[in-house]
Amino acid sequence: MKNVGVWIDQKEANIITLVNEEAIKTKTIYSDVETRVRIEGEKKQFGRFGDQYLVDEKGKKNRVEEYTTRYLNRVINELKSADQIMLFGPAQTKKRLEKMMFEDQNLVQKLKETKVSDNMTDNQKIAYVKSYFKEN
Repeated sequence: MKNVGVWIDQKEANIITLVNEEAIKTKTIYSDVETRVRIEGEKKQFGRFGDQYLVDEKGKKNRVEEYTTRYLNRVINELKSADQIMLFGPAQTKKRLEKMMFEDQNLVQKLKETKVSDNMTDNQKIAYVKSYFKEN
């Protein structure tokens, strides 16, 4: 039985795999999402063209959305071979991942629970996943 716990926030996802509750394999997927991007030559947050001001707020929001979707798709690709999946983490990214998993019927059946947790060390994450699957 291959049980997988995923600790996720906007910067990284730690995928902890337990095989028969003993063998542990961890993998970290880093996000390309940059919330504050500075474009070379940029001085102000708006561009002035005559009497008009152009703000690239929508473009920045779209870039963040695109990078987040790519990041979550990479995480989902790692989860396809799991038998049971548990998501946990401090941010709202886990809710977005859960929502994307609901689009794939195979992954929805494998998803056991989504839990809120604080920032943890790697050893704490492994212990959390072990204890979760031992109880359930």
